[in-house]
Amino acid sequence: MPRISAATNAAQRADTQRRILTAFGELLFTHGLPGLTMTDVARHAGVGRTAVYNYYADIEELLISYALDETERFLAELRDALAAVDNPVERLALYVRTQVEDLSRRHLPPGPAMAAVLSPSSFAKLADHVGELSVMLQGILRDGMSQGYLPEADIGQQAQLIHGTLSSSAARGSNEPAELEARIARTVRFIQLGAGARFDDGGAPVRVG
Repeated sequence: MPRISAATNAAQRADTQRRILTAFGELLFTHGLPGLTMTDVARHAGVGRTAVYNYYADIEELLISYALDETERFLAELRDALAAVDNPVERLALYVRTQVEDLSRRHLPPGPAMAAVLSPSSFAKLADHVGELSVMLQGILRDGMSQGYLPEADIGQQAQLIHGTLSSSAARGSNEPAELEARIARTVRFIQLGAGARFDDGGAPVRVG
């Protein structure tokens, strides 16, 4: 009988874990979190229930692992996209667009619902990662102010208001492509103007000072 190499075994474990996380995300989207069991996840992933418990002790641990995985992926993609844009007002538009798109398709329960089902320590782990988004947004706003494209304001407060608007926009209306695009475009311009950005007749950002 051939021996399984460590590399092959590690790849198999990684594949099984990815199948479990994917199945969990799909079930969150179709059925929601209440009543979801490890057995449901195992069945949907096509693995034994014991295999799920080999990776996660319970639904809470699986939820936080899925949430962290989703957040890490999103942060990495957003950083790469923002690095390719120079103007801070256009970076703000990209940030808003990417956030609304992600929030509109994301399977995770909203923050208050997460806090209700997670232990304080687990929720804190997720909050640390989500806090990175706020740091990213505040950096964009700070650049916009220092370069004269946005008027001086309380950056922390402004970031909170923007994130509240993003969550509200993502939760409203249809996610049909045309309607979603129209909603995103309205949200982008609303937030840009709310932050104090101004544009020339061609729609390009101009300095406000």
